[in-house]
Amino acid sequence: MQQFLLWSAPGIFVLLWSTGFIGARLGLPYAEPFSFLFWRFSIVLLLLAPISFFVVKKWPNAKFFAHSAVVGILLHGGYLGGVFFAIDRGMPAGISALIVSLQPILTLLLATIIFGEKTSPKTFGLFVLGLFGVGLVLFPNASGGISERGLDLPTSSLIASAIALIGISLSTVYQKHFAAGTDFLAGLIAQYLGATVVTGLLAYTTETMQVELNGEFLFAMFWLIFVLSLGAVGLLMFLISRDSVARTSALFFLVPGFTVLVANIMFDESLSYIQLAGLAVASAAVALVNLQKQ
Repeated sequence: MQQFLLWSAPGIFVLLWSTGFIGARLGLPYAEPFSFLFWRFSIVLLLLAPISFFVVKKWPNAKFFAHSAVVGILLHGGYLGGVFFAIDRGMPAGISALIVSLQPILTLLLATIIFGEKTSPKTFGLFVLGLFGVGLVLFPNASGGISERGLDLPTSSLIASAIALIGISLSTVYQKHFAAGTDFLAGLIAQYLGATVVTGLLAYTTETMQVELNGEFLFAMFWLIFVLSLGAVGLLMFLISRDSVARTSALFFLVPGFTVLVANIMFDESLSYIQLAGLAVASAAVALVNLQKQ
């Protein structure tokens, strides 16, 4: 059973992470982006804190706790904050996803330049192949968004997407090298504490923090808390701790394709042959990366 869980964890992570699209699409019309995230992270902390007193046997020292908080600021505050803000300011989801899909390559470069992780030219070539597959998946949606908006994208949304890309790339490398030894649950609490403080400050200073409560918003919040914040993020930390940065990052090439599939099921969005081919190319690239000896 344990071996099955280890084998299936990457696939489960990709599927769960891809469903974040559903939460953003359903919830953002009823709450401002930083307010949405602040309330989401606050609820996660309220859920995890009581459990931690019974589960965490040894709390990390202040140094390791701070490292995990930095991961939370980068991943939950930087990445999610950037994506939610960009979409809220008019960035088409396809273009936003295409920008963030550069994450595996940027992460690979950061791990190589800053920490000296060895990466073969073959691995880098497979990452480029994976990015090409992502482009095929997202091009129909991105081109539709461009023609509809005439490339008149707010500068703030472009900057936010860039921040999201840098945030998730840095968080992956930082977690691997500075926070991997932290107790799993204690590390999550530190992450969400850091993210709550940052998004709370942004929401308080730039937004009204008001929320329109309805069925769609509550479903989105429930989904993002239990499926994404607890399920997918937990799996990501697990994968980073047991695999190389390259292998873990390569999984993100599959996220846009699976997001398109989820959108097809949930919102009846059609899939073209080009998109299906792109998903196949990205999947093949990820499989080859994971079959290599790092």
